[in-house]
Amino acid sequence: PPSRGGGCWSCPPGGRRAAAVWGIGVSVYFVAVIFRTSLGVAGLDAADRFHVNASALSTFSILQLLVYAGMQIPVGLLVDRLGTKKVLTIGVVLFTAGQLGFAFSPSYGTALASRALLGCGDAMTFISVLRLGTRWFPARRGPLVAQLAGLAGMAGNLVSTLVLARLLHGIGWTPAFAGSSLAGVVVLVLLLLFLKDHPEGHEPEPFAHRGAAYVRRQIAASWREPGTRLGLWVHFTTQFPAMVFLLLWGLPFLVEAQGLSRAVAGELLTLVVLSNMVVGLVYGQIVARHHEARLPLALGTVGATALLWAGTLAYPGERAPMWLLIVLCVVLGSCGPASMLGFDFARPANPPERQGTASGITNMGGFVASMTTLFAVGVLLDATDGD
Repeated sequence: PPSRGGGCWSCPPGGRRAAAVWGIGVSVYFVAVIFRTSLGVAGLDAADRFHVNASALSTFSILQLLVYAGMQIPVGLLVDRLGTKKVLTIGVVLFTAGQLGFAFSPSYGTALASRALLGCGDAMTFISVLRLGTRWFPARRGPLVAQLAGLAGMAGNLVSTLVLARLLHGIGWTPAFAGSSLAGVVVLVLLLLFLKDHPEGHEPEPFAHRGAAYVRRQIAASWREPGTRLGLWVHFTTQFPAMVFLLLWGLPFLVEAQGLSRAVAGELLTLVVLSNMVVGLVYGQIVARHHEARLPLALGTVGATALLWAGTLAYPGERAPMWLLIVLCVVLGSCGPASMLGFDFARPANPPERQGTASGITNMGGFVASMTTLFAVGVLLDATDGD
């Protein structure tokens, strides 16, 4: 059996069947991201539909992230306790109900409740998919499998931007959102029929403990591992720049501060997503072959992001040149893959029975940072009258 330094604990086989089962889990995450980011292409429509101002509109994103971040440790505990299939099933039901409720919401309050429900279901997907990967693939494949899961999320973001946006403006609010919720029904059927928590012969040890004492032990044991804490802070420092840019403040910055048209600004936001997908594959391959490259990649991404933002904001004159904005968006695209490196620190530091809890702690970092930054930017803009 393997060592705690990153060897394979139960030596799952991998192969085609593993890819097929894991692919079902990834498809659930893919749909969850489409639903999560659907508000990003419907912001102006939502403001008109619910008759709200920009502050109330931003509450949708902040509430969704608040629910997502707050659910990470409870979801990690649930995944360790109940298994991947049960938690993913609950998640699909919740985020599909949230998307459907958003389609038919008659008021701002019900729409807000629907997004909270969606965020709750969304929070159950990514940690479950990570755990599914550790159960079906050898540990040496872990970094690449995690990056591919993140890649699926970015693909969901692209679908939301390119497909759902056209549906929204073509067939209207209710048909677009209600129709998209059918994707949740499809992945639910696949999940119930074909997904398995683990290969035959690789069953986890049964849990002997229940209740509050079990919860405390799981969290405390996971947090005591230096790899878990390092993973949280890597995720915290790397994820939020791109998420805040894509989720809310990127378009206003490019249009209002840099004087670009909405079309050009949209192309730059798409560049962030495309860069994320390409860099994710590169980072996954590098870390799979050279495990010691994790920290240099994370620190290099943080440094490059800070340098590009400083150069953009401090550029002489009122606006930065297009080439600098393009480089900034390419570098922002590396933030998502760098945040996935946090899981590569937490995963080998914890045994299989704590993978969900450790991943939940790690995943909470980036979303807390994103939520805090979203709010802080809004406060600063109000305090400076948007200058």
